[in-house]
Amino acid sequence: MTAAATATSALLVCLTLCAAAIVTTWLLSVLTREYSWVDRLWSLLPPVYLWVFAGAGGLADPRLVLMAGLGTLWGLRLTFNFARKGGYRPGGEDYRWVALRRRMGRRRFALFNAVFISGYQNLLLLLITLPAWIALAHQQTPFGAADLVAAALFVVFLVGESVADRQQWDFQCSRAVLRAQGGADPGFLRTGLFRFSRHPNYFCEIAQWWVIAGFGAIAAGTWLQPGSLGAVLLTLLFAGSIRFTESISVSRHAGYPAYQHEVSVLVPWPPRRPATGRGEAAGPAGAAGAGGAAAGDDPVRRGGP
Repeated sequence: MTAAATATSALLVCLTLCAAAIVTTWLLSVLTREYSWVDRLWSLLPPVYLWVFAGAGGLADPRLVLMAGLGTLWGLRLTFNFARKGGYRPGGEDYRWVALRRRMGRRRFALFNAVFISGYQNLLLLLITLPAWIALAHQQTPFGAADLVAAALFVVFLVGESVADRQQWDFQCSRAVLRAQGGADPGFLRTGLFRFSRHPNYFCEIAQWWVIAGFGAIAAGTWLQPGSLGAVLLTLLFAGSIRFTESISVSRHAGYPAYQHEVSVLVPWPPRRPATGRGEAAGPAGAAGAGGAAAGDDPVRRGGP
């Protein structure tokens, strides 16, 4: 079998799995009226797709095996972070779907669920792994120093996301204790990595998948190929997600607009002026419930948007 035929066969397997995931998550959302089923698969499906492509190469291509291994590390870390926030428990729905249902109404949200939540997001989880499909079709490209540099960058961003999620987790735990004791609600996290970016975990998440796209570019010898599409679309998805979550944060935290003015939205950068303290007091709505993901108020959230 030629390299092109092998790559096509592996892609068909992944497309079948993707179609099954779309149907399954949509049916579960209709039956349970809970809309975070794709969230629960977010960290699981991409490693599966990557290993399908690596397996189609006979597990003999070092670039494909490296990509699958890095994707597995990404998935394990993200699964752990999602599980400790209660994402796999019944009722562990992303609060943003709740807010969006209120804004859209039942019929519009039903269409949104079928097309975007279950359909588009599942397709995106396949698209971000297509660099492995490109690498499978270009196995003749030697494994080299560029691949090792890409792997090192991936690990750096993986560690960065782990640190950001840990800082956010610690903040939420201490915040819960303060609120239980009747203390002042600190509102949102703005120390550690959150002093330099309002979304450091999002930045590292996007960067990891651009690195995966880089492996495809190395194999093909160009960025202008279908393997780059997933990283582009993921970046756009995060941009929209940030806009929506920050609109929630602004409505719930009186100090959030000032934080927006001082701190870079995504790319880590020195703040415009020193960001002191752990946070600012939330407004009345912020004291009643979770705020935006950007503010560290992220009780249930995957690494995705």
